Order: sequence, then structure tokens, then C-alpha cells
Amino acid sequence: MTKSIFLKRFSETLQFILGFLIGIMLIAGVSGAIVFAYYAKMSILPKKPPFPEVTRDVVEPEIEPLESVTNQDLDQPTAEQEETPEADIELPPNAYRAVVTWPEGLSLRAEPEADAERIGGIEDESTIIVLKDSADGKWQHVRLPWNDQEGWIKGGNTSKVP
Repeated sequence: MTKSIFLKRFSETLQFILGFLIGIMLIAGVSGAIVFAYYAKMSILPKKPPFPEVTRDVVEPEIEPLESVTNQDLDQPTAEQEETPEADIELPPNAYRAVVTWPEGLSLRAEPEADAERIGGIEDESTIIVLKDSADGKWQHVRLPWNDQEGWIKGGNTSKVP
């Protein structure tokens, strides 16, 4: 009888261990299948969205041939060369010329605020006319000599031209 009780308890323990392992394997298998299905679905690229076809009527400009230039033509000043140079432009009172020192260039803004509308840009080492500084000195009101556009730039990014 003791042998049958031992075998009975051994059998029950073995059934418990096997049931436990089978349960763990089922949970792991189902979880693995869900993870595999998720990754399989996420690895497929979505279809391209349909965009309406844009047709542009592109008109190619007519290109005129260049005129040949002789040495005699170079000696005679052209209308462009006869224009007043920047140094001869009369400056308003308290205005001065300055060179942009910020390597990336500057944004020209409509108002002296960082979030004001950007109305243009100024390249590094460009010569501009500083009309006035703001009361706090953080902004400068400037004029661009090449197109007479006025706006505000961040102060401290220019160097006065002697």
C-alpha cells in the first residue's frame, strides 16, 4: 500500500509540474504569436496617399543671346556704373553704416520682436545703414542700401564702419 500511495503522490506531483509547464508554454506561445502579428503588421509600409495631380502651365522664358563685349566697350562707363556708389549716399541724422558680423546672416523683421513677421534677410558681411537703436538696445532699425527696404534686426550683430 505504501507503494501505491507513493506512486499516487508522485503521479499527482508529476501531473502538477507538467500542467504548470504546459500552462507557461501556452501563455508564452500566445504572447509570442501576438507580438509576431503586431510586428508583422507594423513592418508593412502604408500605401501612398493619393494626391491630386497638379498641372502647371510652365512658360519657358525666351533666352536672348549675349552681346559680345570688346575692350573698347569696357573703357566706357555704362548706366549701371554711373550710379551713385554706396559711400556717396547721404545718411539721415544719427544714422551710420555697419557691417553684418553674424556668420549665418540676419533676419529682417517688421517689428522689433523675435516673433514679428520676417520681411527679408541680410547676408554676412553686408554693409547696411543703421537708422536707430531701440530704447533697450536689443534691436536696430536698419535700411538696406541696395533696395531701400527698412526693418529691424537683432542688436549686437553688426560692426560700425569707420
